[in-house]
Amino acid sequence: MIPMTLNEIAQVVGARLHDVRDPRALVTAPSAVDSREVVPGGLFAATAGARVDGHDYAARAIAGGAVAVLAARPVGVPALVVEDVQLALGLLARQLLEHIGPTVIGLTGSVGKTTTKDLLAQVLERHAATVATDRSFNNELGLPLTVLRADAGTRYLVLEMGAGRKGDLTYLTGLAPPQVGLVLNVGTAHVERMGSGPADVAEVKGELVEALAPDGFALLNADDPYVMGMAGRTRARILLYGRSAQAQVRAEAVRVAGRARTAFELVTPAGRAPVELDLIGEHQVSNALAAAAAATALGLGVAEIADGLNAARRRSAGRLEIVERPDGITVVDDAYNANPESMRAGLRAVKALAGTRRTVAVLGAMGQQGDASRARHAEIGRLVADLHFDVLIAVGTGDPLAMAEAAESSDRGVAVHAVEDVAGALRLATALLEPGDVVFVKASSEIGLGVCARALAAPPS
Repeated sequence: MIPMTLNEIAQVVGARLHDVRDPRALVTAPSAVDSREVVPGGLFAATAGARVDGHDYAARAIAGGAVAVLAARPVGVPALVVEDVQLALGLLARQLLEHIGPTVIGLTGSVGKTTTKDLLAQVLERHAATVATDRSFNNELGLPLTVLRADAGTRYLVLEMGAGRKGDLTYLTGLAPPQVGLVLNVGTAHVERMGSGPADVAEVKGELVEALAPDGFALLNADDPYVMGMAGRTRARILLYGRSAQAQVRAEAVRVAGRARTAFELVTPAGRAPVELDLIGEHQVSNALAAAAAATALGLGVAEIADGLNAARRRSAGRLEIVERPDGITVVDDAYNANPESMRAGLRAVKALAGTRRTVAVLGAMGQQGDASRARHAEIGRLVADLHFDVLIAVGTGDPLAMAEAAESSDRGVAVHAVEDVAGALRLATALLEPGDVVFVKASSEIGLGVCARALAAPPS
């Protein structure tokens, strides 16, 4: 964060000062929307959510070291009062970007955004000061919070950009205009809010490349026809990545190495170098190539990119996070979120990791799948059986039952159990697990299966 006085911030966001003793007091640290995450010298943005109103926590934020509260009404402590807190955060972020001028890399896609963001950040930060999206702070509140972590020394700003409906990416790219735009894939995540199918999702995701200037780079996945269809929607230079022969940044000689890690030969216009990822699943190749394409567009050499990918580690919790218990049980926590594409990739990665060991899948609902939801859950149930998982625990009523029914109707011999809730899943999994098992836990975040995964990962008492 560039130090700014409360008076200066008020001028940028059009705020009125309330209960402020010193308008020259400096804000020197990043902003937060959670009072528990306030750092001394920062700003607390009081937003009204579905369950809590940040204005109720204003005093707690000041006690935690916040200089002031960005609020929609006076709160009895030093405050910058505005009509729209979200809009004000965006204005402040845009002002900061114009002042420090880092290279902004925006990335979007239906699957793999957070992993790709983490990989790219680890490649770039070996080269220059880099700030990247924390966790999945990729929306109209999270993106400004990420920007406000940057300072005068920041060279690269890696921004994960989520989209739930038409116009979301147009708004986000207006706050932080990217020089590099990276589109990973088009799947069924949020399809219920975007339209009826992949073409509607592609229409929304393509807003990212439409925002690029002619001297920017649009990085498109050559293996995804919907992403390739975005080439005509951008004025920027196009760089293709993928496993396709037409991709300028591509993977050759892909193989699964030990512990289900994936290795390949990275090929760029500047040469080639070997890569072995410390991440499970062959689907990680695409994420790594996306990161490599962005680094290539920014001028990094192939050896430097490969070194960064080889050294990269998983940073975000709940995404194919592996915990080895002392009793030999392996828990794979992928419960942060789920859609059909990520569910399929996770199941295959876990089977590759397990080898001949017994496998248990604890799966909940995949949200926002629209009218095709039941059919898509049934497809996952059939895949569990086809991959020869030994046990399926389907969690929840409704669509998860379609998953259970499809797996049970197969002739693959999978033992199928249906439970109503997360507590039931934990009790049953705890009772069924045997030493040496590999257990995979995944569902959309609102299901709350992360609680189950973390409990299963804890050493048995």
